[in-house]
Amino acid sequence: MRKWRANPWAVLVTLSLGFFMTLLDLTIVNIAIPDMMDGLDASLGQTLWVVSGYALTLSALIITASRLGDLRGPRNLFAVGLTVFTLASLACGLAPTASALIAARVVQGLGAALLTPQTMTLIVAVFPAERRGTAMGVWGMVAGLATLSGPTLGGFLVSALDWRWIFLVNLPIGSAALVLTFLVVPDIRPGRAHRFDLVGAALATGALFCLAFGLQEGESHHWGAGIQALLVAGAALAAGFLLHQRRRQDREPLVPFALFRDRNFASMTVLVGLVSVAMLGLVLPFNLYLQSVLHLSAVKAGLVLAPSSLVSMTVGPFAGRLADRVGGKYLLLTGLTCYAAGIIAIALIAAPGTAWFAFVPATLLTGLGVGCIIAPMSTEAMRYVPRHLAGAASGVNNTVRQTGSVVGAAAVGALLQSRLAAELATGKTYAAAFTSTLHTTAILPVAVLVAGALACLVLRPRTTRREAGAPVTTAPQPATTR
Repeated sequence: MRKWRANPWAVLVTLSLGFFMTLLDLTIVNIAIPDMMDGLDASLGQTLWVVSGYALTLSALIITASRLGDLRGPRNLFAVGLTVFTLASLACGLAPTASALIAARVVQGLGAALLTPQTMTLIVAVFPAERRGTAMGVWGMVAGLATLSGPTLGGFLVSALDWRWIFLVNLPIGSAALVLTFLVVPDIRPGRAHRFDLVGAALATGALFCLAFGLQEGESHHWGAGIQALLVAGAALAAGFLLHQRRRQDREPLVPFALFRDRNFASMTVLVGLVSVAMLGLVLPFNLYLQSVLHLSAVKAGLVLAPSSLVSMTVGPFAGRLADRVGGKYLLLTGLTCYAAGIIAIALIAAPGTAWFAFVPATLLTGLGVGCIIAPMSTEAMRYVPRHLAGAASGVNNTVRQTGSVVGAAAVGALLQSRLAAELATGKTYAAAFTSTLHTTAILPVAVLVAGALACLVLRPRTTRREAGAPVTTAPQPATTR
């Protein structure tokens, strides 16, 4: 294995294994909810916390975990995250009660938060700028594949084996990734000691938890006084965090404001949140439509979404390579257009009696769109970020990604429930009412993608950018590899 140590592509494979598991576990659980309710004799509210507990923990801790990677080395944090995530997956698979499963999912979210931001940091460290787009293409392919294949793989495991296998499947993947981490990933350390902003970490964690919890649980609590108070508290903590960070800009802040002087990083940070909203805005109602209106089984519903995953997986690396050569602006605009067109096509085709195969062209179009978005988006966000700011940049990027997922789930969930109730009140059958609701909910992701296209318009052409690696603030700190 010596010849593979520090080999960029071997490192990328290792990072992708861990990253794949964390994103897969955001979507794979949804399709197993009915089976988990039966198997654990749990209520719907308890089972939904199996999803929420993971997402909330992941969203709240990513910024702090990214800074810990700067302090202790990204490889070490990646390895710790893998260990925690894999052991928590075992606990999930063996959980005897709903409460035990929720607790294990929270720990699993902790592991995911520890490892996720280290992936982008290590990619920036081991790949030169001129090859980073191709690497981000593979990384983006993994992200798209994990997000979109969750329902397919989850449906297969639930139908063929048992719901517990959606967690137990992580054990061989996590174990292999952990071994590879110490064999091939270099131990990159900063050249000088860093200080940890404990107050900033506490404020960021509190703000993200309050906001994510409030948005995610708001509809189930009818947006009552408690939820409103939580959202206000989250906003106040976020304001306090920004003021605290402003005072620490010369003393290693969690979020260096210098990052946002780079127009590309700033616009891509906005875009990553919008794309996360759009993906949830499509997948959640469409998956429910396939199962509740067309009465497809979990595995068949997953297979309807499979063409999108396959196309995204195929296109991603090529899009990343092309972004290296010509820049990502027009690739992103193409991808956003294709994705929006695919959503519109799905909404127009959907009817109470539509055959499942009628959706294949539309899902292929959405897959093409995702494949053209994920890699260039990550490449343009990180291409010109100095290495000493890579950890902070990765933390911000991934936090916005996860927050976008929470906002997307909350927004589409609230819209879905309110519109479905209104349609049923008119006397329509459930199938007709849900189909009409799907047509309405499609407006949300399309509108978000249009906003994303506007964000792309401010990207500077690659030919006019400063040289890769040029700092956006003070000179980079030296780093060492152990």
